[in-house]
Amino acid sequence: MNKHFFSTLFVFFFLNNLAAQEKKFTVKYINSPVKIDAVLDEEVWETADIATNFWQQFPTDSLQAKAQAEIKMLFDDENLYVGIKVHAKSNDFIIPSLRRDFRAGGNDNITLLFDTFNDATNAFIFGSNPYGVRREFLLANGGTDVRDFDSAWDVKWRGESKIHENYYICEWEIPLYAFKYKEGETKWRFNSYHFDTQDNERNTWINIPQNQFIFNLAYMGDMHFEKPLGKSKSPISLIPYINTSGLQDFEDDIDNSDFKLGGDAKFTIGNSLNLDLTINPDFSQVEVDRQITNLTRFSIALPERRQFFIENSDLFGSFGDFRESRAFFSRRIGIAEDLDGETIENSIIAGARLSGKLNNDLRVGLLNMQTDEDVSNEIGATNNTVVALQHKLFSRSNLSFLFINKQATKNYDFLNDDDDETDNNTYNRVVGLDYNLASKNNTWTGKYYLHKSFTPNTLNKDFSAGATTQFNSRYFDARLSNVYIGDDFRSELGFIRRTDIFKSILDLELKFWPKKGVFNRHSLTFLPIIIFRPDALNFGVSDRLNLLRWQSNFINQSELTFSIVHRFTKLVDDSFDPTDTDDAIELPQDSEYDYTQYEIEYRSDMRKRFSYNIETSYGDFFNGQRFSFEGNLNLRLQPYFVASAQINYDNIDLPEPYPDASIWLVGPRFDVTFNKKLFWTTLVQYSNQRDNLGINSRLQWRFKPLSDLFIVYNDNYFVNVLAPKTRSLTLKFTYWLNI
Repeated sequence: MNKHFFSTLFVFFFLNNLAAQEKKFTVKYINSPVKIDAVLDEEVWETADIATNFWQQFPTDSLQAKAQAEIKMLFDDENLYVGIKVHAKSNDFIIPSLRRDFRAGGNDNITLLFDTFNDATNAFIFGSNPYGVRREFLLANGGTDVRDFDSAWDVKWRGESKIHENYYICEWEIPLYAFKYKEGETKWRFNSYHFDTQDNERNTWINIPQNQFIFNLAYMGDMHFEKPLGKSKSPISLIPYINTSGLQDFEDDIDNSDFKLGGDAKFTIGNSLNLDLTINPDFSQVEVDRQITNLTRFSIALPERRQFFIENSDLFGSFGDFRESRAFFSRRIGIAEDLDGETIENSIIAGARLSGKLNNDLRVGLLNMQTDEDVSNEIGATNNTVVALQHKLFSRSNLSFLFINKQATKNYDFLNDDDDETDNNTYNRVVGLDYNLASKNNTWTGKYYLHKSFTPNTLNKDFSAGATTQFNSRYFDARLSNVYIGDDFRSELGFIRRTDIFKSILDLELKFWPKKGVFNRHSLTFLPIIIFRPDALNFGVSDRLNLLRWQSNFINQSELTFSIVHRFTKLVDDSFDPTDTDDAIELPQDSEYDYTQYEIEYRSDMRKRFSYNIETSYGDFFNGQRFSFEGNLNLRLQPYFVASAQINYDNIDLPEPYPDASIWLVGPRFDVTFNKKLFWTTLVQYSNQRDNLGINSRLQWRFKPLSDLFIVYNDNYFVNVLAPKTRSLTLKFTYWLNI
């Protein structure tokens, strides 16, 4: 009898889980629009199918959610209508601020994912919190990494929310042109996740194993449209801007004023291609980049925020190895180096960008931009062209082709020194092929690529290649990665940390899932990395890292991590000063160092009004010692005020005659959201490594959807002599007009 009972129980759970993975619902067609008021009292909502029965994804992945969400959808010829009821223990919700495009972690919200081409690779994401603050994202690469999100994407849509005693209601109207899809389509893949801070749950409509990200596109159900979708009635979007600014340079005693006028235009070709045009674009950022303490020998890539490059950015920017060799990095366009090696803005005259789907399996990306000359800094006018093609293979994999051409459009003497290859910059081209592996259930992923560059006067070591294979299961992860970058490989529109390397990585992780207690998960990671130098050292070792890490994730969403890191470094190419002290004696070229550091990190529960992340390390550093502390503090006075602070301290003690240093980076930030349209943000950044105290204060008024007025004040001071450096005031006006 017991045998029969357990057999029946097994069959029940198997069929129940199978049904959960094959969920679907129908989106009914209506003839008249729905009033967006978060009431859901129209009769048509009573007839709509319901997507419900959410599963926990945290703290377990085997139980139904305590507080369920109910999702209904309707559509007409122009819009998709969404009505959502999210149940909760009470109406005591956590809402950090009223700013759009919020992060999901640490607050109450619901998010919907739409895979409109059924390729399990790309998705459009829309979400809201109980106060009706909305967010929209693009998700790429199957949702296999947190880097796959792009929050800079914007589109016009409407949404309202209302809070009740034990639930909240969201009602949305999303224009069908906000999506890209195939005309005549009757099915999209769909999923939703719901963060419930009161029951401490993260829930998903489709049951997703805990070893996968909650937004992974391998795990989705289906939404079936009652009639085929018609041709998208996409408007032409015109986005003019006016930017006027005044700058006072105290160091060089210069006063400058500037006035810029230009704009963008957006078109949809068919249902699935975007055409973006820009004339005299203003790529100056109203939001200043966060500073980073850099104690390495290599440059750091900062994220792209410029709207022109955002949609389908993964199609252009995912070629190569993300850390070591990105063949195309859009932030390279519009910047250059002056004669002193300092980064300056390089004006862009105009540009065009075509991207999207030709059919369900083939994506295309074409980009062309013309930059202006700056003869005084020996910067030539250049044409920048990128061609990217991506073809889907099997269930979720794809094969991609890349061509890049950066070429001077005039014959400049300062670019034409045939006797010195480093001074010949008339053109640079890259051709590449990438294969991205993703199995149906995301257990196996990988990337395999081969790129070749073409630059005047280079030799035959102008290749970059890589092969990465990753296995992901509930109890064990493994990754094997190898990257080669030839000494003559160049991609002037890419991000290459260094050349002449062969890098090999083995990443092993064991995961443990306690059934009771305060812990949700433990993991033990062993990560050896070794870097060979094929030319400089005849495949000798220049860098080696061995990392051993224990990480504990608590039920209350806090985390504790212990790490031991052993490094070997040989300074092959140049001498190096890790303190970056002016006129200091540097560690000599060809010197070798073995050093070990011990690290501990703790991240508190983000749901609390005050949360923090602290990390400290101590140990050897090259031929000396280093103590480091990093803290990120956050105080929430919801929903109108958030204060945060970044604190980095590094104390480096090297033996004589090398320098010592105490390096500080302090960055308090104050974010006031008066309402959903008016925001005031002030960021102060103090860095004694850069000898700079910077203040960026930005007032933003979103007077219409996606239309903004910015007033930005910037002030910079030398910190070692307490003297002003530069000061500026900027007024920027952008208007998004659909015709």
